[in-house]
Amino acid sequence: MGIFGRGNAGTEASAPAQADPALTGDYTIDPAHTTIGFVARHAMVTNVTGGFQEFEGTLHLDAANPSASTASLDITMDSINTGANDRDVHLRSADFFDIEKHPKMTFRSTSAEAVGGDSYRITGDLSILGTTRQITIDLEFNGFAKDPFGNERVGFEGTSSLLRSEYGLTWNAALETGGVLVSDKIRLTFDISAIKQA
Repeated sequence: MGIFGRGNAGTEASAPAQADPALTGDYTIDPAHTTIGFVARHAMVTNVTGGFQEFEGTLHLDAANPSASTASLDITMDSINTGANDRDVHLRSADFFDIEKHPKMTFRSTSAEAVGGDSYRITGDLSILGTTRQITIDLEFNGFAKDPFGNERVGFEGTSSLLRSEYGLTWNAALETGGVLVSDKIRLTFDISAIKQA
């Protein structure tokens, strides 16, 4: 049915999807109920997952014209967390994110489109280490609801991928058996809850 044809989370109407004007507006991403993560291949045999603990972002949803919707995200790189302190310290160093010189990673959308059903695609500029490149994020709309505190929330989850070498993240180590320690391809994951602003 799609983001703009639902009356509430998990409810489908039998009539054709209609734009729901209640969804139009500005939203603030709720860090307490949002996860921004990544997955990298390690030693060619397993995946290492991590995420960021500090970030802020906004969404603008346009019910009548989804292509006019926008997103903005600022991530504090010092908050990176993979569950292993030594690895996190290395990731913060000049070998990787060089957080002393580049404390933020940012995303600014440039276009959005409805793909069909609950699927959407947002394209924008991702900046890491002073390098900006375009990425596309595939999103699923998870619904909207009013929480017990009166907040109107929307939810999305999505994925994207990038080649870290394109952002100057080139540190690696060769393996005796062939291959490298850290994959070039990184998968990004998003599980977003955002609160509508009055």
